[in-house]
Amino acid sequence: MPTEPNNAFWQYNSAYWMQQLNSTPDGLGETEAAKRLLLQGNIRKPVSRFTKDIRLLLSQFKSPLVLLLIGAVILSAFLGDTSDVFIILFIVVSTGLMSFFQERNAGRVVEKLQALIALRCTVIRDGQALEVDSDKIVPGDILVLNAGDMIPADCLLTESNELHTNEASLTGESFPVRKDTGTCDALTELNKRTNSIWQGTSVVSGHAKAIVIATGGKTIFSNLAGSASLSVETAFDKGTKKFGFLLLQITLVLSVLILCINLLNHKNVIDSALFALALAVGMAPELLPAITTIAMSAGANRMLTKKVIVKKLSSIQNLGEINLLCTDKTGTITEGTIEVTAITNGLGDKDDYTATLAYWNASLESGYNNPIDEVLKRLPVVTQEPVQKTGEVPYDFTRKRLSIALQAGSERILVTKGACKELLGICTMIRIKDGTEQPIQGYLPAVENTFRNAGTNGMRAIGVAYKKLAKESISKDDETEMVFAGFVFLQDPVKPGIAEAINALGQLQIGMKIITGDNRNVARAIALQIGIKEPVVVSGDELNAGGISPERLQEAHIFAEVEPQQKEQLIRLLQKKYTVAYMGDGINDVSAINAADVGISVNNAVDIAKEAADFVLLEKDLSVLTDGIKEGRKTFANTLKYIYINTGSTFGNMCSVAAASLLLPFLPMLPKQILLTNFITDFPYLAVASDNVDEEQIAKPGKWNLKLIRNYMVIFGIHSSLFDLITFLVLLKVLHVTESGFQTGWFIESVLTELFVLFIIRTHGNFFKSKPAAALSVLSMGGLILTLALPYLPFAAEIGMIPLPAKNILYMLLIVTGYILTADLLKVWFFRKYGNEI
Repeated sequence: MPTEPNNAFWQYNSAYWMQQLNSTPDGLGETEAAKRLLLQGNIRKPVSRFTKDIRLLLSQFKSPLVLLLIGAVILSAFLGDTSDVFIILFIVVSTGLMSFFQERNAGRVVEKLQALIALRCTVIRDGQALEVDSDKIVPGDILVLNAGDMIPADCLLTESNELHTNEASLTGESFPVRKDTGTCDALTELNKRTNSIWQGTSVVSGHAKAIVIATGGKTIFSNLAGSASLSVETAFDKGTKKFGFLLLQITLVLSVLILCINLLNHKNVIDSALFALALAVGMAPELLPAITTIAMSAGANRMLTKKVIVKKLSSIQNLGEINLLCTDKTGTITEGTIEVTAITNGLGDKDDYTATLAYWNASLESGYNNPIDEVLKRLPVVTQEPVQKTGEVPYDFTRKRLSIALQAGSERILVTKGACKELLGICTMIRIKDGTEQPIQGYLPAVENTFRNAGTNGMRAIGVAYKKLAKESISKDDETEMVFAGFVFLQDPVKPGIAEAINALGQLQIGMKIITGDNRNVARAIALQIGIKEPVVVSGDELNAGGISPERLQEAHIFAEVEPQQKEQLIRLLQKKYTVAYMGDGINDVSAINAADVGISVNNAVDIAKEAADFVLLEKDLSVLTDGIKEGRKTFANTLKYIYINTGSTFGNMCSVAAASLLLPFLPMLPKQILLTNFITDFPYLAVASDNVDEEQIAKPGKWNLKLIRNYMVIFGIHSSLFDLITFLVLLKVLHVTESGFQTGWFIESVLTELFVLFIIRTHGNFFKSKPAAALSVLSMGGLILTLALPYLPFAAEIGMIPLPAKNILYMLLIVTGYILTADLLKVWFFRKYGNEI
């Protein structure tokens, strides 16, 4: 069995750990890796599904109000009043079970989504490089790392070539850290352990191999994550929590007030306490967390059918709020299929030597795959002599170039390709048509003109340079005094239907801005191709020159020649006016994805981009994103429906009960009847999560607006209380009912109004013009039938009800009809008056 690593593995070299972990440069064998994974699984002791379900079930009863109610019921049983114990406990447990099953299903949707985007890494096993899920690696595995990879474990480097990692998740330092093989003192600080790489960090540039030392809960990142919450609350999360707390405060204050009133009126202490607690449990927004979770998981499931994977459920609400999409150009606006249109020397003449150099550079590089290198590898180049790679300086976003040292026949050559501006800056000579090399200074105007003309025609250009070497090994310092060979001109065709897709976003009141590293001429040409008649293009130089005015920022269609670090700066500036989504798939997009209100990536993006994103698209297509945004808005709208229903009925019923407690010599409704009201209405309320949503409600971004909800609570609470008071007067003064008759009559009126208000508030127009989901209709109809039937069932007396004469039922139905008609008119007026605040 391999030796257990200690806490300072960086003080030893890789050979030591190869021996300690019984590994080799060829990696572990598959059989040995499987054994270690099994052992590692036992050590991790993953939580079983059964244990998760038990914890979730118990969490349904953790509310202090529910616990107090159960305690009070048990206490009353000890005092001799056992008549209501089993009824109340049955209702409480049934309500909890209903919520449990819904939340469990929601949790399984999340698990399914997470499995779809599990990170993978490259390991060497039995001498072969293969991809495995990141959670399947074990100590002793040899990792192969390239730019863009997430690091899945704490490791010691065995090989390194210009490796730089981002350790911000551990150290808070965003500047890339250079890594290399070697040893460090045991007491070396975390950010200075240059021979080690850590779980949760990522590769910015270069490539390397490393031996896995610690995985799972034994890594530094896991220890940090265990002691601090890494999740960030969205604005909607904060809003719902704040509002739920407000409702809870109102409920508690009014419950205590009602308890005091009943006690002052010399009503039974136990009955009064149970009534107040049942009222608090029944009226508190206990379903709000469940409704939001169920609504978001239902939305996530629907979004998956639209080819959008939701990584963070809470971000669905944010997706519904966005009003600006920022995206890169490649693969979103264009096809993402690079084509070589021409290869020329610096003066625009066709040049086979430049093609050969570009082919060698792309074919021999060992970094991460990219579309440009893939197309260059397919160039029809025939070399007369064998070519052997002798060194490499990987691409990074500072140099913006990649260099390969090679032996071509008897010559040692350094071949460099990359961004034209940066490449020309290291060239002192130029190769012209006759093959001779001349000082570049006199040719620069012609070279720049060739570059500019290509951009105007929508072609992207990369430069190629070379120089002869006197040595085999190379470093960044060798990239000087080079010879400019020429250009590779590339084209990425605009996607068919992109103009229609942008128009569809516009109809959802979402603007779009393109952020690209391409030069302004290419950007302008693309803008014209997608139907922007007079494109406003802002360059990265304008940002460097001291900022950009809000007006200029707003009118810009495209930001061109943007450096990776400027993308985040742009997002921050745009967030002062917009709710911003950013879509990208490269290493240079990660900071912008993190900064945006909603980060979006694609399934074939680099690991670090997918890890940073809130959503992953299975297709990099604006129409897919448009569908996802609509689903996000549906989820937002359905969550608000429950909030509206709960606030109006809660405030109104609490006020009604307070008034009734002052006027009546008995309890207006028994505790078990209050809980039964809650139980019957909870069924259709949970179905709200998957309800249909009117087109007008998804036509514009949704916003969490506490002021609007408060206005709704007051206006509809008063309306609800008014009809409760009418019910009281009719029952007492017109029908002259007994105590049980009053409680039965108000129970029917309360449940029916709560069931019907759901159909009224689910749409901003007249309720009969909007079609609800089938489940909502069926469950509501079932609740209505049950409510009307309860007084006539054999066990009616056990729940404090009596059969009502047809006359009484007719009066209750007339009051409910009046409530429905006036509530619908009030609702239409309310959203016309306050609708612009949504």
